[in-house]
Formats: sequence, structure tokens, C-alpha cells
Amino acid sequence: MYEIFADLHVHIGRSENGKPIKITAARSLNFANIAKECVDRKGIQVVGIIDCASPYVIEDIEKFLKTGDAYELKDGGIIYKDKVCILLGSEVETSEEGRNGKKGSAHNICFFPHLVDIKGFSNELSHHLKNITLSTQRSDLSGYDLIDMVERYHGILIPAHIFTPHKSYYGNCTDRLQTIFKEKYDKIFAVELGLSSDTYLADMISELENKTFVTNSDAHSLPKIAREYNKMQVEDISFKEIVKALKNEDGRKVVANYGLDPKLGKYHRTYCDDCEKAIETKEPVDICPYCGGNNVTFGVFDRIELIRDKEESISPPNRPPYVYQVPLGFIPGVGGKTITKLLDTFDTEMNILHRLSKDDIEAVVGEKIADTIEKARNGKCKVQSGGGGNYGKVI
Repeated sequence: MYEIFADLHVHIGRSENGKPIKITAARSLNFANIAKECVDRKGIQVVGIIDCASPYVIEDIEKFLKTGDAYELKDGGIIYKDKVCILLGSEVETSEEGRNGKKGSAHNICFFPHLVDIKGFSNELSHHLKNITLSTQRSDLSGYDLIDMVERYHGILIPAHIFTPHKSYYGNCTDRLQTIFKEKYDKIFAVELGLSSDTYLADMISELENKTFVTNSDAHSLPKIAREYNKMQVEDISFKEIVKALKNEDGRKVVANYGLDPKLGKYHRTYCDDCEKAIETKEPVDICPYCGGNNVTFGVFDRIELIRDKEESISPPNRPPYVYQVPLGFIPGVGGKTITKLLDTFDTEMNILHRLSKDDIEAVVGEKIADTIEKARNGKCKVQSGGGGNYGKVI
């Protein structure tokens, strides 16, 4: 057994020939560039690319496998340069019956072992949405129905960023996941927390006690890969091993979640869109106390306060620690030139964040920046809350 770093939620912006996949993602985010970024700069061993059901991306994967640098594993996943395992995924937006009879929608990240599996899934999914070439299109499927389709192609389903106000189960669909998935709820063995929540907040809800928590970047640009990630204990890097870790089977497990302080997330607190202020009241409100308007985006912290069913957050004994950590790109005073200098010396961001002493870093960038990085590594930076689609700030 050994420990690896995994980010299971990375988008593709464009195909190799420039076709749009995820409109809001950077053009430089294509399948090959993501693989190279993980090996050359980030130093993570498993990456989940969640736009692989697009026929344009499938074409790119087939070309990628012909380069000689990558190959498919019998146990699932694509190995690139013997250093990173790429999981083939698809983010699917489901249509749900939301709160108070309103329509709701939620994102799900689904992973498949082999290219033939995601090809079959892509073909069937194309009958349930308007444009299969684009990422995360609204489907006519519910989460309850989607599980069966995913399993037909040997895949797994993880509800994505489960608390965010837009496109998530708790955010705009339900107070309890079990009401969505019913008797299939035990087929959900992991949930994604999202950038605005953490283990402490999620463990306010008792139905999540037997679910594994994952923290992922939801990267829309190359530098944002591994903004949040997981440390896992596995036998090797493959689809099969990652599934075992998510199921906590045979000694495989998630050892730690590394993520931003939830206050840095875009949707941590309720936000007034009229007066453009985060609303940090003790009790959740849907009327702005500053201007009296009701044009507010409900925050993750406030949503959890409303739907929690535990007096205090008590995690199950096997819950791994959630480590607050600010990635290099979020640290004040650590710009692109400084990051490049560090990477040129120490190879990868995981080396800088996990394996080097403060003295090592100080020798390259000086005492002041080294002190700031040390605080970021230990979660000791002061932060200002985000909300309404605006990230919080490291002060």
C-alpha cells in the first residue's frame, strides 16, 4: 500500500481541434494538456476528467492512446507516462422535482473503467439531452434513473458539489439525498463536498455519516487543477483501486481531504445580488438586512443550517481529517513568476505543499514569501468570506 494524491473533477474547455466542450473553461484545457499538467507541474497521481462523454473528447482520447505515451489498464483508467492515471468521467445534470414543487437540477460526476464503457454511456446519454458534444447539458433523467444507466456501463456515480446553491441536490432539490435515490441510496458511496463546505459542515447531516467525502478542484483552467484534492491509500493507481478507496474496502481508503477554508468558496454565505454584499447573520435569512430586497443567492453555510438534523457536528470514527490548505495560486504575494521559480526548483506543487521544509522554500524565494506559504500549508491564513459567485479572499 502507498499514498497518492487525486483530483476527481477537472473540466475540458476545448477539444484538440478547438471544438467547444465546457464553454466556461479555458481553451488550454484539453485531454492531453491536463495529463501533462498533472505530471509536470501538479504532481498528482490520479485525475478525473469529467467531460469524456463528448464525442469530440472521445476522438482525442483515441488519438492520445496512439501516441505511445499512454495505455489503458485492465483494471480501468488510462496511464500516462507511468505517472498519472486518468479516470474517464462525465458530469451529468439531472432534472429533479425540487423544493415546494419547483423544478430542481443537480450535477453528478460519473466515472467508467474503459473507453468502450464511456462510449456506450455517451451513446445512450445522447438520447436524453440536446447536445452530447457539450459538457454538463441538462438531461431529462433524474438521479434515480441515472444510477441504472451508469451501472449498465460498469460505472460509479458521485453527487457533485452537493451544497452549492445552483445545480446541486441539497442546494436546490432536496433536504435529504435519500428522497431522491430512495432504495438505491446505498449505491451512492461517496459525495463531493464542493469548495464552499467541509467535513465539519457536512457532518451536520446524519444521512451522510456512512458516505465517503471527496474534495476536488472543479478546475476550469490548468492552474486550478488540484486546488482541492484527496490523499488516498491504494495498492496501485487504477479505476478499480480508486473505487475500493471510495468504498473503504480491503485497506484502501481516503486518508485526508485537502481543501480551501469554506469561507473562500464562491457560495459560502448568502449574498444579496442587489447591494452586492455577503450576508453573515447568525440565522439564515432570505431577505437582505441591508437593503430589504429578496434577490439573494442562498449560501452553503446557511443552507446547511436550515437542513441539519444534528445538534453538533460529530464525524464517524473512520472519517479522515479535512485539512485547510491554500493552493499556491491563491496566496497573496505568490504570483506566476514565483510559482514558476518554485516549480523549476522543486518539480511539482505537491512537493512544495507536502514534502519540503520551510527552509527549502526560503532558500529559493526568501523568508517573507516562505512564511506566507508555510501559513497557507498549515491553514493559518486569515480569510474573508465569499458568496454570490465571488470567491473569498486570503487577507
